[in-house]
Amino acid sequence: MRTAIRITTILLLLVLICNCQTTTTSQSSEDSLTKYVNPFMGTANHGHVYPGATVPFGMVQLSPDNGTQGWDWCSGYNWESDTIVGFSHTHLSGTGIGDLYDISMMPTQAKIDFSKKLNPKQNVYAAKFSHEKENAAPGFYEVELDNGIQVQLTATERVGFHQYDFPEGKEATILLDLGFSINWDKPTDTHINFYPEKNQITGYRFSTGWAKDQRVYFAASLSEPFTSYQIANGTSTLAKAENYKGAFLRTQVNFGNLKNLKMKVGISTANEAGAIAALQEIPDWDFEKVKKEAGQKWEKELAKIKIETPDEDLKTIFYTSLYRTCLAPVLLADANGNYKGAGGKIQGSKAYTRYGLFSLWDTFRAAHPLYTITQKDKINDLIQSMLAHYDEYGLLPVWDLLANETNTMTGYHAIPVIADAYLKGYRDYDVEKAFEAMKKSSMQDIRATDLYREYGYIPHDKAGQSVTRTLEYAYDDWCIAQMAKALGKEADYKTYSKRAKSYEAMFDASTGFMRAKHADKTWKTPFDPQYSSHDFDVAEYTEGNAWQHSWFVPHAPNELIQLHGGVENFVEKLDSLFIVDSTIKGDNASVDISGLIGQYAHGNEPSHHIAYFYNFAGKPHKTQSIVRKIMDTQYNSGPTGLCGNEDCGQMSAWYVFSAMGFYPFNPADGKYQLGSPLFEKVEIPVGNGKTFTVMAKNASKENKYIQSVKWNGKKDDRFYITHEDMMSGGTLEIEMGAVVTGD
Repeated sequence: MRTAIRITTILLLLVLICNCQTTTTSQSSEDSLTKYVNPFMGTANHGHVYPGATVPFGMVQLSPDNGTQGWDWCSGYNWESDTIVGFSHTHLSGTGIGDLYDISMMPTQAKIDFSKKLNPKQNVYAAKFSHEKENAAPGFYEVELDNGIQVQLTATERVGFHQYDFPEGKEATILLDLGFSINWDKPTDTHINFYPEKNQITGYRFSTGWAKDQRVYFAASLSEPFTSYQIANGTSTLAKAENYKGAFLRTQVNFGNLKNLKMKVGISTANEAGAIAALQEIPDWDFEKVKKEAGQKWEKELAKIKIETPDEDLKTIFYTSLYRTCLAPVLLADANGNYKGAGGKIQGSKAYTRYGLFSLWDTFRAAHPLYTITQKDKINDLIQSMLAHYDEYGLLPVWDLLANETNTMTGYHAIPVIADAYLKGYRDYDVEKAFEAMKKSSMQDIRATDLYREYGYIPHDKAGQSVTRTLEYAYDDWCIAQMAKALGKEADYKTYSKRAKSYEAMFDASTGFMRAKHADKTWKTPFDPQYSSHDFDVAEYTEGNAWQHSWFVPHAPNELIQLHGGVENFVEKLDSLFIVDSTIKGDNASVDISGLIGQYAHGNEPSHHIAYFYNFAGKPHKTQSIVRKIMDTQYNSGPTGLCGNEDCGQMSAWYVFSAMGFYPFNPADGKYQLGSPLFEKVEIPVGNGKTFTVMAKNASKENKYIQSVKWNGKKDDRFYITHEDMMSGGTLEIEMGAVVTGD
């Protein structure tokens, strides 16, 4: 009897355990934040984002490519397309110039004629697809092609994992195209090795384009043996051999009548050994396991900020935006710690993790300040990576594309990133070297910096983009001054504080705009604040006009107000920005000027801080109103969800900050200006068991105005929160309403 009772008890316990496990699994699924991420958000129009599989800051971005299409295919993919020509392993997230698309693989069951140039619109390797048979989630992408081939993709940090299901009756094959490119780059040297006894293919693709010296080595391990292959260099079929080299090799690898095939592809910028070592990240062939682990990595990232709102659509926009802030920079160090450095030599980084791909003209504004909150374990490595670039190249990065200095855009904006990190207490690097590098970048004699130092501004009759360059150099110099002050370097502090006032030379009080000035100090004429040119050698402003660029003085907002003649004049001018006619004049205006509200252009980064200027003019309700309008009109949860280039996380970082209710107006002063929070509650774990919480009482679509603010229970009239406050933990209580108070 006791035995029977014991058995019954054990069975009941097992049932209870199973029920608990089922409940836990179900609860976990319900609480999952990854379900709110839509990788297709922003894939239409000018978003320039890819929907494929990657892990946070991973080296591999395994994603579909639509073929040679145009500017809106910078990431390789656009929602408008219905053709896929391959799945390549490297992609850029939302840039305005295209590159990468390395190591393109395409499953097919059709024989390819290598004597003809592959044309994705005509040849059999390209396949049609429909969005109804396409799906994506963080770390996963799948599509059923119209030819019946089912493609599933996932990834680890340095390995892309493919799974193909083929219809029965035809031979399964894979096209490996090392010559594949989309408009912007071309291969210079490619190489393939076949190892049938190992079911392995290795090689490399060297190319030139936006990145002048890009190198990607690969090692592909296959779950099934290949029966044969054909290979060509361009349109010249090559005889069988073990080792192939050529300008642009492509091969079709055959597997016979096969139902399922899996492939792991490791990559490295250093050598083949690094690519082979990467394969250890996936020791078996369990696709679902790797997919699950990728999802878990993303879940961990998204859980760094928890929001409460009944609006499911807002959750999708927010968590997709947070997801996108984790797609760059990317790992540059391979599985052995090696990488191709900015000087072209192979380097190693055993003491820290080396990252590459710094879109600094964009990301210094909000993405990097966000990382000081959400990526605290990576900040020192990011700074170390910039200093490695300095060692290898001689200057801090401007726009680093996988250790290729493109020198794209204006400013020397590694400086505010380093200054912000240092002033917030991130100092696990050689601080003196960092300051030396900041000064050296500011004393270079390229990019018109010599003219800037000689004249105190950049004369337009001597260099293009003169207004934008002057304003941005002035801000960067202010950041050097703050670093110098913190380090007790008084002489440097005085020198760079003086240089930080260079913006004053550009201000024309008669028009209220920052204008181009000649070397003789006369204004450039004619002048039209709506005029823009994308010819950078003659343009006065970078990808914009006077309306958009006249506000870039984030280090001296009160001084800019005084230049306008005081608060009343300043507010009138700022009001005009958002209501004037949206026409952009000029035959060669930049297509980057998008997301227009009046002449405010949210689709490009120079406008991103402007709405928060009202706080400094004593009109915070105007900030709250326009910030809400931007969030409501320039973002949505679908393919058209981005009004302009994502630019490696900046467009998304603006939304993440603004939706929470604050924004780093000056990216290096440690303050976040209050705006108009969307969510009832935001929680950010800040370490040491502490949490920073934003409680927005009565937050809703109608209630966009702040009625009162309390910090840890006490009334607070500052209309900003400091980074120090945030990291100490506490509660920011904001009462929202539909009416303006305290004008």
